[in-house]
Amino acid sequence: MINRVVLVGRLTRDPELRRTNSGNSVCSFTVAVDNRMKNPDGSKGTSFIPCTVFAQGADTVSKYARKGLLVGVEGRLNQRSFIRQDGSKGSVIEIICDSVQFLERREEVPNEEMDIPPYDDMNQVVNEDNKNLEGIELTDDDLPF
Repeated sequence: MINRVVLVGRLTRDPELRRTNSGNSVCSFTVAVDNRMKNPDGSKGTSFIPCTVFAQGADTVSKYARKGLLVGVEGRLNQRSFIRQDGSKGSVIEIICDSVQFLERREEVPNEEMDIPPYDDMNQVVNEDNKNLEGIELTDDDLPF
């Protein structure tokens, strides 16, 4: 069976960092994703998808991500049930993130107060041989798709 989710969207609020009883980091945030289909009135809808990331990824997201940041999220869909304090049952569907990528550079982020490291420092692999790719001209015949 396959359970993979890939989303690109903006954070709707600042991430919330918590610690488990054993001291592990858990970070929760919500990603706003535009729907492809238009509503009957012609406007585009938006889905608000709750996401959770654990361990070192939670610490990184908590430290560098802020409301409005464009992120790419990869993970799996998870449904869990719980009992509210009033005794009623509740359920939530969320993305358990394997990877969260920041898709904007510091100077591109709408909120100028954000303290985001340079793009290459955020889990991006920088190959020294590929740093000057701007000067390469490719034709459509050179592309594999």
